[in-house]
Amino acid sequence: MSSYIKKLVKEAKAASYELAKLSTANKNKALKNMAKALIDGKDFILRENKKDITLAVKNKLKKSFIDRLSLNNKRLEEMSASLKAVANLADPVGQTMSTKKRPNQMIVKKVRVPIGVVLIVYEARPNVTSDCVGLLFKTSNVGILRGGGSSINSNKAIGKVLEKALRKSGINFPVFFVVEKTEHKVVSELLREEQYIDLVIPRGGEALIRKVTDISRIPVIKHYKGICHIYVDKKVDLKQALDICVNSKVQRPSVCNAVETILIHKTVANKFLSLLKKEFDKSGVEIRGDSKTVKLLSGIKRANNKDWTTEYLDLIISVKVVESIQEAIDHINLYGSHHTDSILTKDISSVNKFVGEIDSACCFSNISTRFSDGYQFGLGAEIGISTDKLHARGPMGLEELTTYKYVVSGAGQVRT
Repeated sequence: MSSYIKKLVKEAKAASYELAKLSTANKNKALKNMAKALIDGKDFILRENKKDITLAVKNKLKKSFIDRLSLNNKRLEEMSASLKAVANLADPVGQTMSTKKRPNQMIVKKVRVPIGVVLIVYEARPNVTSDCVGLLFKTSNVGILRGGGSSINSNKAIGKVLEKALRKSGINFPVFFVVEKTEHKVVSELLREEQYIDLVIPRGGEALIRKVTDISRIPVIKHYKGICHIYVDKKVDLKQALDICVNSKVQRPSVCNAVETILIHKTVANKFLSLLKKEFDKSGVEIRGDSKTVKLLSGIKRANNKDWTTEYLDLIISVKVVESIQEAIDHINLYGSHHTDSILTKDISSVNKFVGEIDSACCFSNISTRFSDGYQFGLGAEIGISTDKLHARGPMGLEELTTYKYVVSGAGQVRT
């Protein structure tokens, strides 16, 4: 195993120097070819994905897990569209971030450059493979992609299709590596290769992220769980609020930007809760409420402290009636994961208070939490949603996959 890992990381580091030489035009051409290849190769990809799904069903994995694992024509079209969008975005590599002329006429420029080799450790979401390849390639970073064993056939298939498109584009060296070995110790060994890997981005459950963070000798940008909240304020359009809450929970409950807790101001709680339960019942959503919610809605489960910190990734929602916007803010800052939180209100002062005091990567007003997404933000795609504060926060796009260096020029100056 060690020889396999050592060979892989050495090749990745060598490839990073070659990739840095590619022009933006060449990268964009290749990205468009990769986007087309995903559609042209869909039968092969879906056939391989079916193998993973069959095994997941056989192993009785959760429905939400299988949803994240599953590909179909629509999802492949979205993956292809993401690569096209990345191709159409400005290349941040080489951009001058700032220029200063010193009194001695020395010119100091701060210039964006690739990070180098980036290890992505993720679980059962094959679309992550193509999204990461696209973003890393556009920013001239070499990716080492280690997906979960449950999605190995899908990831390998996507990798083969994208590699073929790269060769067709005239790029005859590897720009990404799909790790084909599924043993757990592979991750542990990769995380010790600080000489060759510059950054680690784990995407998945809390256990995976904690394991990576504990073991890694390499800097890690964490993408912790999405305990997303919606606060329904006292001055609110109830119909609009209802649509947003239902969309945030039901549209795709198995992803990190689905809402997990709804907080409702006491003055609208009685009316709004009855409307909410009616809509949630239609979609099979289980409501777990605090003591006040349980009194207003018969036949629902009582929420406990664990519910406030649980990322359900399923058709389950925790609900709490609050006395004030301050109580809502305090609850979110205490129990949330600093991912995405939204306020629904017609009061601009409430919006300002909420976005000013909520300590989360994404603070929304009057929109669904499902918009917390790199593609929706105009980033083309995302490498993930960082809940860290350094070096990136929120949906990570192209700029977040660069670092910088100082380029200084002079005309013979010497320091005295």
